[in-house]
Amino acid sequence: MIRVLLVDDQPLVRAGLRRILRPRAGFEVVGECDDGDQVEKAVAATQPDVVVMDVRMKRMDGAEATRRLRAREQSPPVLVLTTFNEDEVLAAALRAGASGFQLKDAPGAELVKAVRTVAEGGAYLDLAVTHRVLSAFRSSTRPALHPPDPALTPRELEVLRLVGRGLANGEIARELYISEVTVKAHLGHVLTKLGLRDRAAAIVYAFDTGLAEPGG
Repeated sequence: MIRVLLVDDQPLVRAGLRRILRPRAGFEVVGECDDGDQVEKAVAATQPDVVVMDVRMKRMDGAEATRRLRAREQSPPVLVLTTFNEDEVLAAALRAGASGFQLKDAPGAELVKAVRTVAEGGAYLDLAVTHRVLSAFRSSTRPALHPPDPALTPRELEVLRLVGRGLANGEIARELYISEVTVKAHLGHVLTKLGLRDRAAAIVYAFDTGLAEPGG
């Protein structure tokens, strides 16, 4: 069973998530929060494998709740739920350490896939909003740029640059005229060398090193 903590200020939304993330699908909802300021205490009490987090809440939004949670050692990964008009908040959540985002109105099967992927250490970025979120990310204030790690090979840098542009593995393979398996191998080496947890963290790294430039 994948242990899930639900964070959303709407009881009906949480009820819907419980129906989708049910034991028959391989999930156990071990706790619920109705605001972001409850997350740290709930995580300590329930020890979930993944946190499914709304971005808009009354007292503390999902980005700040994610930042505080991910600052703790051995914190669970976070999947952020969103609607179509929350690109800037999602960009903040990505920088805060979220491992992915999923549209609230996506089919149940997609939500199951997203939660499972993030719980298992992967990154899940809903393609319907990925490019818009990355545009918001690119236009936000960034820390001073620092050069990429010299341990990365030229090919690994190229793969990382394309990941930062929001391309999927298949698109990167076509862009570089290599196989998708080779792309996965290069990305795996990048994550290992940089000590990054997932694809979402690689995107943040690409922005912070200037590999992914604002506006393009």
